[in-house]
Amino acid sequence: MDEALQIVNDIRKGIIKPIYFLFGEEAYFIDKISDYIGNKILTEEEKGFNQMVLYGKDVSIEDIVGNAKRYPMMADRQVVIIKEAQHLSRSIERLTSYVENPQETTVLVICYKYKKLDKRKALYKAIKKGGVVFESKKLYENQVTEWLRKTLLSSGYSISHKAAILLVEFLGTDLSRINNELSKLKLVLPEKSEITPQDIEEHIGISKDYNNFELKKAIGERNVVKATKIITYFAQNPKNNPFVLTVTLLNSFFSQLLQYHGLTDHSPKSVASALRINPYFVGEFQTAARNYPMKKVSQIISYLRELDLKGKGVGATNVNQADLLKELLVKIL
Repeated sequence: MDEALQIVNDIRKGIIKPIYFLFGEEAYFIDKISDYIGNKILTEEEKGFNQMVLYGKDVSIEDIVGNAKRYPMMADRQVVIIKEAQHLSRSIERLTSYVENPQETTVLVICYKYKKLDKRKALYKAIKKGGVVFESKKLYENQVTEWLRKTLLSSGYSISHKAAILLVEFLGTDLSRINNELSKLKLVLPEKSEITPQDIEEHIGISKDYNNFELKKAIGERNVVKATKIITYFAQNPKNNPFVLTVTLLNSFFSQLLQYHGLTDHSPKSVASALRINPYFVGEFQTAARNYPMKKVSQIISYLRELDLKGKGVGATNVNQADLLKELLVKIL
């Protein structure tokens, strides 16, 4: 996050490099940086003749180099953005000779999503020497809530801790998807608002009381009544609460709980670091560890794998979600 912000700040200060190679698993930061370059380096009048967007599946390395070597028209620079450049993975190293001697009046942006650039090869070394190479890594769940808070703060909003966790639990770590939902909230909520679980329930459709976050908590506490209510709600609303997602999240929880049992240091800071979770959740793991010994946790993980296969139709036919959810609860509790 900080590195992406540094790139944007440098461009804002006029520190502009001839090559920006953006790669990695997290598409959100790649899109944000390339969009910023596309929006800010040239004026609207200059863009007509001096800015082009090409797609990796439609061009060759030679096409990219040919366009990058053009001179700008009535402007100091031209901007060439290559989207979906991962389609050029087999020939991407052929870009090396251009990178070693780039056109100084061209800003070439390569968006190489979901792929890695081999740091041992000449292309990576050449970009590092004269341009910017940025690896966009997936954020861990505990990092996403912090990103969420900072993103909202920069646009004049805030979010309660429970609301942030609710969003991440429901949407996962896909930053683009989370950002889309935040955009919806900003349209209906006044500026300087604090986003609450009630707002999320009303405008996004995630129940603040009946969700996987609350189910995980109830199971960890061995609160049978609450867990049963949530499971019943899931059975009545299967489209909004797919069984496979519930099993996946519970499997992740119990796998982390197994890891917790193996730790020698159970201090909150050590647990948060080892499990890569927000410190807010450490209490839940402490409670769950008291309720589920290591042997029981191993059994539950095995049950969850079996149920995951059943949910996908393996070894079971015509089993509805309600029955699977009841079986899940019985096996765990």
